[in-house]
Amino acid sequence: MTGGIAGVERFDSPGKGRGLRVTKAFKVGELLFSSPAYSYVLSMKERGSNCECCFTRKEGLARCGKCRKACYCNVKCQKADWAMHKLECSAMTAFGENWCPSEMARLVARILAKKKTQKERSASEKILLIEDIQSHEEDVDNEKREMTELDVAGLHRYFSKHLDLPDHKDLLTVFSQVACNGFTIEDDELSHMGTAIYPDVALINHSCLPSVIVTYNGTSAEIRAVKDMKPGDEVLISYIDLLYPTDDRNNRLRESYYFTCECQECKSKSKDKVKLKVRKQSDPIEQDVINNMVRYARKTIREFRALKTMCEQSLEEMGAIFDDSNVYMLHMMYQAMGVCLYMQDPDRAIAYGEKIIKFYNKLYPPYSLNVSSLYLKLGRLYMLMDRHSVGISALKKAMAIMEVAHGKDHFYLKELRKEMAQK
Repeated sequence: MTGGIAGVERFDSPGKGRGLRVTKAFKVGELLFSSPAYSYVLSMKERGSNCECCFTRKEGLARCGKCRKACYCNVKCQKADWAMHKLECSAMTAFGENWCPSEMARLVARILAKKKTQKERSASEKILLIEDIQSHEEDVDNEKREMTELDVAGLHRYFSKHLDLPDHKDLLTVFSQVACNGFTIEDDELSHMGTAIYPDVALINHSCLPSVIVTYNGTSAEIRAVKDMKPGDEVLISYIDLLYPTDDRNNRLRESYYFTCECQECKSKSKDKVKLKVRKQSDPIEQDVINNMVRYARKTIREFRALKTMCEQSLEEMGAIFDDSNVYMLHMMYQAMGVCLYMQDPDRAIAYGEKIIKFYNKLYPPYSLNVSSLYLKLGRLYMLMDRHSVGISALKKAMAIMEVAHGKDHFYLKELRKEMAQK
């Protein structure tokens, strides 16, 4: 059996199944526990910028001598990663440009390889074993099943030479487990760096009023309180972006995690009114006009691929009905900000960012990474435009959130302090 995690225990959460609760008090910003990844994989687009082993981003990484693709801080990192990298090393060379497994298939390959060699519980399984993670396999629809079949085919094509694969049914189970329980490792601006699986962290249930936040220190997950917690309180994270109104949040939860949230916010819908705010007009806007505009906004967001003109046209059209605080307007403004950055128009990007941050502060819970990452983007843009005092102010606001979410000694905070000192 296992020693568990100090201050935290597994229990049966009413209406939710198994979960975690605290056995002692925790203050805002206090670390409940840290968990190394059972298995993880660096995103292909980060290759060359980040170490494959520890995810450190720096210049002058050393390339693997065989494939010339994977990069490492030093020999120590390269040796530590070899058991996983060898699954890909020769295959990347053999397939060349045709080597293109999904990130999910790459992670599953690593999980299977680790299971084969594992002799005892890992440090990421103090409470829950990897095979006991929930799969929701019976809930998967045909479209998702087809996608999984493609991933399974990719696994066979790219990894079967170096890996004894289990039978088809067992493979489908592992892919379903990872789909429901995989975590995206993100940097300080919430850019995707890779994917990982943490069995103990997978026990934490969802709430739209979370009590903790998950951040990353290298490839380890750190769970910190964002509310004061007393013994017996359930440990709750948010599985989704909390900006959106209740129906949208629950559609996403049902689609990805197969449940409907019944937290106090979902019952009261207290923020929905401001999240779906419409313009004040002399003639009240008919409900069917609002409903049609919600459908239009959702469709536009789903299909959003074009650049600046589409953003501005959409904002103009939606802005005739929706208030600037409306989350569909905020979503489109955020996309427009990204487009402006891509097109090297920092002034316009700042203008969008300033509009967004005003409402993010009201709509997101305290200590939200969505808020801190936007302050970071704005702060760095201000600095770029030689607006130093307002830039430092924005970076300080990001830092105040990050000190709670990441802990005061996190690498990101140290780097941010250096960045501010140089300005």
